[in-house]
Amino acid sequence: MSTPFPQIEEEEVALEELLDLESHDLIVFNDDINTFDHVANILVKVCKHTREQAEQCTLIIHYKGKCAVKKGSQEELKPMCEAILDAGIQATIV
Repeated sequence: MSTPFPQIEEEEVALEELLDLESHDLIVFNDDINTFDHVANILVKVCKHTREQAEQCTLIIHYKGKCAVKKGSQEELKPMCEAILDAGIQATIV
Protein backbone atom coordinates (compact mmCIF):
# COMPACT_ATOMS: atom_id res chain seq x y z
CA MET A 1 0.00 0.00 0.00
CA SER A 2 1.45 3.35 -0.96
CA THR A 3 1.33 6.25 1.42
CA PRO A 4 -0.47 9.44 0.49
CA PHE A 5 2.71 11.52 1.01
CA PRO A 6 5.72 9.58 -0.33
CA GLN A 7 7.74 12.79 -0.82
CA ILE A 8 7.48 13.62 2.89
CA GLU A 9 8.60 10.13 3.92
CA GLU A 10 11.62 10.33 1.61
CA GLU A 11 12.55 13.73 3.05
CA GLU A 12 12.20 12.41 6.62
CA VAL A 13 14.50 9.47 5.87
CA ALA A 14 17.03 11.80 4.21
CA LEU A 15 16.91 14.15 7.21
CA GLU A 16 17.42 11.27 9.68
CA GLU A 17 20.43 10.07 7.67
CA LEU A 18 21.86 13.59 7.57
CA LEU A 19 21.40 14.06 11.31
CA ASP A 20 23.14 10.73 12.00
CA LEU A 21 26.23 11.90 10.13
CA GLU A 22 27.00 14.50 12.79
CA SER A 23 25.22 13.07 15.80
CA HIS A 24 28.09 11.37 17.62
CA ASP A 25 30.97 12.66 19.74
CA LEU A 26 34.40 11.13 20.22
CA ILE A 27 35.17 11.59 23.91
CA VAL A 28 38.70 11.34 25.32
CA PHE A 29 39.22 10.86 29.06
CA ASN A 30 41.91 12.02 31.46
CA ASP A 31 44.17 9.56 33.23
CA ASP A 32 47.28 9.62 35.40
CA ILE A 33 49.40 7.73 32.88
CA ASN A 34 49.58 9.65 29.60
CA THR A 35 51.51 12.88 29.27
CA PHE A 36 50.03 16.11 27.95
CA ASP A 37 52.31 15.94 24.90
CA HIS A 38 51.38 12.34 24.10
CA VAL A 39 47.65 13.11 24.15
CA ALA A 40 48.10 16.27 22.06
CA ASN A 41 50.31 14.43 19.54
CA ILE A 42 47.73 11.67 19.16
CA LEU A 43 44.94 14.20 18.59
CA VAL A 44 47.02 15.86 15.86
CA LYS A 45 47.82 12.51 14.25
CA VAL A 46 44.46 10.77 14.58
CA CYS A 47 41.88 13.57 14.56
CA LYS A 48 43.85 15.88 12.23
CA HIS A 49 43.69 18.70 14.79
CA THR A 50 46.01 21.66 14.53
CA ARG A 51 48.54 21.80 17.34
CA GLU A 52 46.52 24.59 18.96
CA GLN A 53 43.26 22.59 18.79
CA ALA A 54 45.00 19.53 20.22
CA GLU A 55 46.48 21.52 23.10
CA GLN A 56 43.13 23.16 23.90
CA CYS A 57 41.37 19.76 23.94
CA THR A 58 44.16 18.32 26.08
CA LEU A 59 43.79 21.15 28.60
CA ILE A 60 40.04 20.49 28.80
CA ILE A 61 40.70 16.76 29.22
CA HIS A 62 43.18 17.48 32.00
CA TYR A 63 41.03 19.94 33.95
CA LYS A 64 37.51 18.66 33.25
CA GLY A 65 38.28 14.94 33.05
CA LYS A 66 37.09 14.52 29.48
CA CYS A 67 36.52 16.35 26.22
CA ALA A 68 34.56 15.80 23.02
CA VAL A 69 37.46 16.00 20.58
CA LYS A 70 35.59 15.24 17.34
CA LYS A 71 32.02 15.18 16.07
CA GLY A 72 30.86 12.96 13.23
CA SER A 73 29.21 9.75 12.16
CA GLN A 74 29.78 6.49 13.99
CA GLU A 75 31.46 5.19 10.84
CA GLU A 76 33.89 8.13 10.71
CA LEU A 77 34.70 8.15 14.43
CA LYS A 78 35.16 4.41 15.03
CA PRO A 79 38.65 4.10 13.47
CA MET A 80 39.73 7.29 15.26
CA CYS A 81 38.51 5.92 18.58
CA GLU A 82 40.34 2.64 18.00
CA ALA A 83 43.56 4.48 17.13
CA ILE A 84 43.31 6.56 20.31
CA LEU A 85 42.67 3.44 22.37
CA ASP A 86 45.64 1.72 20.68
CA ALA A 87 47.78 4.68 21.80
CA GLY A 88 46.85 3.87 25.43
CA ILE A 89 44.37 6.70 25.86
CA GLN A 90 40.82 6.05 27.05
CA ALA A 91 38.13 7.12 24.57
CA THR A 92 34.59 6.30 23.57
CA ILE A 93 31.91 7.35 21.09
CA VAL A 94 28.59 8.70 22.33
